[in-house]
Amino acid sequence: MQLLKPENKKNSPLPLLAVGTFGLHLFTLLLLIFHGSMLQQLGRQLTPQTLVQLVDGRTITVDAQPNLERQPEAIRRFVGETMSLMLTWSQQQPPTQVWEITSQLVADDFKQKLKSEITTLNPDSQFENVNRGAENVLVIQKVSQPTEIGNGKWKVEILANQLIFNSYDKLGKSVSFNRQILVRAIDEPATSLPNAALPSQFAAYRLGEARLEIYNICEIKDNNCSGKPNQALP
Repeated sequence: MQLLKPENKKNSPLPLLAVGTFGLHLFTLLLLIFHGSMLQQLGRQLTPQTLVQLVDGRTITVDAQPNLERQPEAIRRFVGETMSLMLTWSQQQPPTQVWEITSQLVADDFKQKLKSEITTLNPDSQFENVNRGAENVLVIQKVSQPTEIGNGKWKVEILANQLIFNSYDKLGKSVSFNRQILVRAIDEPATSLPNAALPSQFAAYRLGEARLEIYNICEIKDNNCSGKPNQALP
């Protein structure tokens, strides 16, 4: 029998190179996955998300907005409903009580001026004379789209009428209330909800969740309306 001698195999670097290349690619892939995971975690930290429950019971996750950003419709709703709440009162809910509730939605340095001017607008409903049978209702015709006038500040025009009734004038009278309302974003809601809250207190609390406040009110044609409440309402 003839013995077969195996052929001497030549050493080739190709298999070793292929294995090394595959290992390098695998390491690179794992490194990219790791970096991607770290970037996602960093993104969540820089842009925290909030869980929101919709009216139909569903929940969604939304990105948080910068502190000074507000949606136009939220600003319009705040202005319209705040002014309606502030300028509507009756014997059952006198102006002193209404003012105590709604003044939380007004900047501190504008409260006293606005209070005195509300009294001037309707002398029959003075805060000091709550038992005169006066009633006041604000009927809004239009609330304009907000105009941004600064970082976190907006101007909204409101066209409305005050319907004023008292014990000797059951038919009442209508007084025009056309104004520029200046609002700004705040860090924390100024309103609080007491135990056994009244409907008006609950309404003010919900409005305060928009984190906005009124800091000036001007006559509709005032071209110099600014953040400084230095002019009286007509």
